[in-house]
Amino acid sequence: MRLSSPPSHPRRGVPLTVHLTALVLVPVVGVLVMVGVLVHAAVGDSRAAVSAERSVRAVAQLETARSSVEQEVIPVLTLAVLSSPDTLAQLGLSGGFADMARTQADAAVETTRQATDDAVAAVPAGSPAAAAAAAAATELADLRAPGADGEISFADVVDTYTGYLQVSADLAAAQRLAGAGAGNQDVSAGTRGAVADVGLVARASQAASREIPLFLSTMTELDEAVGVDSWVTARADFRSATASLTQLSDRGLTEDWTAVQALPAVQAIDATLDAQLRPGATPLGALQMFGLVTQNAERAAAFSQLLESAVQDAVTAAAADRASADSARDTTLQVGLALLVLSCGALVWVGRLVTRSLGRLADRAQEVSRGSLVDVEVTGPREVRTVGAALHASVASLRRIQDQAGAVAAGDLDHALLAEPLPGPLGEVVHASVQQIVTSVREREELQSKLAHQAAHDPLTELPNRAQARRLTTSALHRAQRSGSAIGLLFIDLDGFKAVNDGFGHAAGDEVLRTVADRLLRELRSGDVVCRLGGDEFVVLVEPAEDEEALLELSARLIEAVSAPIRVEGATMAVGASIGIAVSRDAGTDSDALLAQADAAVYRAKAHGRGRAELFDEALRAQLVARAGLQAAIAAGLAAGEMRLQYQPVHDVATGALTGYEALIRWDRPGHGTVQPDDFIAAAEASRLICQLDRWVLHEATRQLAEWRTTSGPVRPGEPTVAVNISGRHLSDSRVVTDVVDALTASGVPAGLLVVEVTETVLVDDPAAYAHLAALRDLGVSIAIDDFGTGYTSIGQLRHMPVDTVKIDRSFIASDEASHRTLVALMIQSAHAFGLTVIAEGVEEADQLARLQADSCDLAQGYLLARPMTPAQALALRAAQPV
Repeated sequence: MRLSSPPSHPRRGVPLTVHLTALVLVPVVGVLVMVGVLVHAAVGDSRAAVSAERSVRAVAQLETARSSVEQEVIPVLTLAVLSSPDTLAQLGLSGGFADMARTQADAAVETTRQATDDAVAAVPAGSPAAAAAAAAATELADLRAPGADGEISFADVVDTYTGYLQVSADLAAAQRLAGAGAGNQDVSAGTRGAVADVGLVARASQAASREIPLFLSTMTELDEAVGVDSWVTARADFRSATASLTQLSDRGLTEDWTAVQALPAVQAIDATLDAQLRPGATPLGALQMFGLVTQNAERAAAFSQLLESAVQDAVTAAAADRASADSARDTTLQVGLALLVLSCGALVWVGRLVTRSLGRLADRAQEVSRGSLVDVEVTGPREVRTVGAALHASVASLRRIQDQAGAVAAGDLDHALLAEPLPGPLGEVVHASVQQIVTSVREREELQSKLAHQAAHDPLTELPNRAQARRLTTSALHRAQRSGSAIGLLFIDLDGFKAVNDGFGHAAGDEVLRTVADRLLRELRSGDVVCRLGGDEFVVLVEPAEDEEALLELSARLIEAVSAPIRVEGATMAVGASIGIAVSRDAGTDSDALLAQADAAVYRAKAHGRGRAELFDEALRAQLVARAGLQAAIAAGLAAGEMRLQYQPVHDVATGALTGYEALIRWDRPGHGTVQPDDFIAAAEASRLICQLDRWVLHEATRQLAEWRTTSGPVRPGEPTVAVNISGRHLSDSRVVTDVVDALTASGVPAGLLVVEVTETVLVDDPAAYAHLAALRDLGVSIAIDDFGTGYTSIGQLRHMPVDTVKIDRSFIASDEASHRTLVALMIQSAHAFGLTVIAEGVEEADQLARLQADSCDLAQGYLLARPMTPAQALALRAAQPV
């Protein structure tokens, strides 16, 4: 006999709690299903009762409205009788009596119309009778229109009368539909009987209100239009409807009907109308007709009261049905809830009784699996205790792992707990992982610290950079505001630094900047801060500042320290410093405003001879205010379309051929005439307003070029380009590439026909600007360095820059010094060696052009060749070029 091998994976049995739960839940589910069915039935009964109640109320509302319409017909017919001379003669009415009767009829028309309007308006929106009431209101308004001026023709009377009868018929049809809806509901026998009573009474009321108007119509000229048969039929309908009232199910309602039949007005109407049905009956006189109208009003009121009683009985019966259904629903829910609570209680009691020790252990295991390292009690039977002890040991190991992870999360990477090994193979793996995490976290913290330092500091001097300077200044201003002290900001601009760069090279210039930074730090207090803004500009934040005199003394020391000779690789060089001083004593100054004040002061220091310090004062404040006003005017002028472009041609030096234009902005400022760029561009560059101007120039210049290309015919090789100046602030903006692409896309101009001109200072000071120019060049846009020779760029740096063209500054072209002429020739030769095109700016004399031709300069622009011109003039020049 072979023994079967045990399964490799033992099957998991169904927990005991599942069996116990199923034992209890099966009957509970059955009870809940039964409760649900009963509750659903009760809810249906309640809704049916509510629907029946609404339908019965709709019957009453429609009957009130319909009866009012029938009552409104009577005075209208009376006015028709009184307006007919033949009828007046037939009735033997005098003129005075007719006038009095007409006045009463007019008043009755207003009264009955108001009653009809009130009855229609009383129908609530959303009720079953709402649609019929709204339709009746519209039809009544149309019927009343012909007699609004007090005059009505016989044809209008016929149309009005038949219209009233149609409105009454429509309301009666809606009333029957509402009554049928109430009778079709699944309600009790008593409610169905009460609803049937409402229908019987409503039918009798309808017949009663209809026969008098029809009878009166036979007494007028309407007899031919309406006919006697209609009244005879209405009389038969009334007899039939009142005969059916013997079928009323409610005894009290039957008694009320008996009382109505006994009313003198009811009996008198029956006697009068029955007599008129007999052959050869004598027509009623005027007084009899008016009496009949009065009796009809009393009978209508009696029938209205009878209908109200029937409706109230039906509403009461429906409400009783609804209350009964709601009570049944609530009782069923309460019984079901009680059974559910009892079943759950039994389940809990059995579970605790049978599975207490196993349940406790399972709970602890579940909590541990969720990450909660709770204590595990070792209790219960032997097998349960064995499992409990194993789980307890596992929890102890997990707690040690948790403590080590907590130390890592808290950043306490040197905690002694991290060095303790964990038991078992798993413990070894976990311990090794923790050690790896500790190492990675340390490396990441070091990298973050390094990156944060780099983001806030100048890589050359290790001083805080411009962004950090703004943050430090803002913090100092907040502290000064709380303490009531003042802070000083010194803006330091080096004098002669460009000469060092040009004469000794870029590396020597870098060493000079590092030396200047060290000297500034040695002259300051421990709490003061030196920052490098970029290029040869520094700021010193003095906190707190004693007074202006102390800041001037500090500035003198700094100028003296910076001006001392500097030796770099055996060469002696010197720079100076101009300093602008700004002091903040009020809470309204922010870091940008304080820096702008110091910047304005340093400009005045350089203008007054350099190597000195200037305090920001009211005169400079007025300049800043004026600049702010100018900026506002620029923004308004740009929005108002006051800007325009002129185009200065660029010519080939050798052939004189037109190669392109430079777009130059002009401002036609109201009250000031044409404003040149030198008078407003600097103010725009002090804010982001310059970016808006650049975008406008880009779009306008490319649009104009596209228009020229369309106007001048087929595109030919070597067609002229258009050059646009881009400011340093805009070039540093992350959106500059998108702005250029948008302008090219909007105009349809090829990228190769656009030249972007930038100053060389931008390329030296801003790496982001460098990257943006490279991106534009990749798109096919040509890049030109404007005013070359006035900045810090050495000729040797040209080969590494993303540029295509060098524009030599006009100051070199206009100079008669031999050294400048030699420098111009050297610039041209070096640019050609690097594959760059050279443009000479400001060519105003023939001998200047001759020298450029001799030096093999490529292109030139200036007043000698052409002045800036309007778009039309530029187009004419373009068109005149030989093909």
